[in-house]
Amino acid sequence: MGRLFWKIFAGFWLTLLLTVLVVTAALVIREEARRSEESVLAAGPRSSIALRMAWTTARHGGEAGLRSLLTNWPEYEGDPPLVVNAAGGEFLGREVPAEVLQIARERYAEWNQLRDSERGGEWRKRSVRAWQDAAGEEWLMFFPQTAARAPERSASISIGRIEAPALLALAALLASLAVSAVLARHFSQPIRKLQDAFLAASKGELGVRVAQVMGRRRDEIGELGREFDGMAQQLQQLVGSQQRLLHDVSHELRSPLARLQVAVGLARQRPAQAEAALARIEREAERLDMLVGEILTLARLEGQTPQRGEDYVDIVELLDSVVEDARFEAEGSERRVVFTTGVEGELVIRARGELLHRAVDNVLRNALRHSPSQSVVELNLSRDVASRALHITIADAGPGVPEAELAVIFEPFHRGETTSGSGYGLGLAIARRAVEAHGGRMWAHNRASGGLEVHIELPPAAAL
Repeated sequence: MGRLFWKIFAGFWLTLLLTVLVVTAALVIREEARRSEESVLAAGPRSSIALRMAWTTARHGGEAGLRSLLTNWPEYEGDPPLVVNAAGGEFLGREVPAEVLQIARERYAEWNQLRDSERGGEWRKRSVRAWQDAAGEEWLMFFPQTAARAPERSASISIGRIEAPALLALAALLASLAVSAVLARHFSQPIRKLQDAFLAASKGELGVRVAQVMGRRRDEIGELGREFDGMAQQLQQLVGSQQRLLHDVSHELRSPLARLQVAVGLARQRPAQAEAALARIEREAERLDMLVGEILTLARLEGQTPQRGEDYVDIVELLDSVVEDARFEAEGSERRVVFTTGVEGELVIRARGELLHRAVDNVLRNALRHSPSQSVVELNLSRDVASRALHITIADAGPGVPEAELAVIFEPFHRGETTSGSGYGLGLAIARRAVEAHGGRMWAHNRASGGLEVHIELPPAAAL
């Protein structure tokens, strides 16, 4: 399960928590308001029981029994209840505050209405009771709020105290709406940005990125945004390299085609020199064929993802073959090729043998081309003990490469200031693409003793 699941899960429980909090807050507010209204009258369980005792005594013992009870009221119970008739006279002649009497009458009227309602059970817990004497006169009995009868708070609030049952549904609705709005904004905003980015990319705007919009998101949407940025960057590089390749190819084809046109024109104008013109045409055709072949090879390697090789190749034998061919070509220029290895016996890897052979051969030929006469080109094979990666180095004794050009010598059609000969600047580019197709990497640096040293590193996954 991904992070989106946990966010939705958290949102669900947050909705429940908000619902509980809203309902609890509403109940607490209502309860406090009720207690504030009843602060004039004592309405706790203790007062209710004492009031019921006085009412029962008056009902069964008459005026004499009630008077005896009120006169002999226990001191630890505080003052006895007030007993007031319709005219405002108190049973024992005590003074009754007008505000207390008014609230007692209102409360008694309210409790009478509850007697036959759905909450009829609550009227028995009332703070005001009525008693009729033998003459039929009605007396209200109640306790005024005093220090001895402080408000008694219950430990819990019953859900039944809600005046409107719809309050719970309303609280759940409001909480769910709030959480849904937050989640919708949290999810929809980056999705809209992704939609705009995809639309821009479809129109060719490959420089668009969404990483800044995603921020520090670590869920699936954030991963999707990072994947989009990676895809857009790869497409931008691929399209850019194709555009540069098309520009460079058109530039490189222009010169041999121009020479072909000149040779054809000379053959027509000077029939006596037709043989020399035909020889020139043949050479230019061979050069074009070689150039087109290298361009096709580079085009096939461009944008190719790293993959495991299809063949089992002995890398030592492969390098021996490359060195043997290079030595044969170097004999006429009095250059030598030396192959050293720290690997004993065979070293079989999974690789595309022909492609890897061409990569090493291109680098070695480039080293021979830039090495002076009577010099040595060194090729070394080693294996890192810790990472098990294969390392191939090719070092020459030539003039080297300016530091500013080291980063671009592997670009197609690049020919530096020290480059000589008729090459098209595709050899090192093809070599690097071939190495990268095996999941490896390739770089170069100038040697302290002079010359250039090229490094080829193949990942341990290639070695068995």
